[in-house]
Amino acid sequence: MAEASKKPRPEFRNIGIRQILSYRLPLAGMVSILHRISGALLFLSLPFALYLFEQSLASATSFEVLKGFASGVLVKLSLLLVIWAFAFHFFAGLRHLLMDMHYGVAKAASKKTAAVVFVLSSIVTFAIALKLFGVF
Repeated sequence: MAEASKKPRPEFRNIGIRQILSYRLPLAGMVSILHRISGALLFLSLPFALYLFEQSLASATSFEVLKGFASGVLVKLSLLLVIWAFAFHFFAGLRHLLMDMHYGVAKAASKKTAAVVFVLSSIVTFAIALKLFGVF
């Protein structure tokens, strides 16, 4: 009789490709996934950044060519994406380090620190965007 009164255990299934877009992650889950995506973006952009750095140091002429190349809007937007990835990865990494020390592990604190990561990375990216596009 005790077995009949037990509630059935929930059944968890893998999420299919069609369900991914409609699946709603909590804020902390979004930060975790974006932390991985930003890290991958930084890793993949590193060889290109090192190549550009090497070319900028090669001669004054190559520096001027790269300076002209970097003045394009699409290049600035691409650079801004990498800057966002760095800022987001930095703040999310600090959040993960705090969680490793058992700070902000509770659900409410985790949600707050996830929001702080979004706000701080957005502020840093916006400030650099203003400088990059010549507002100040």
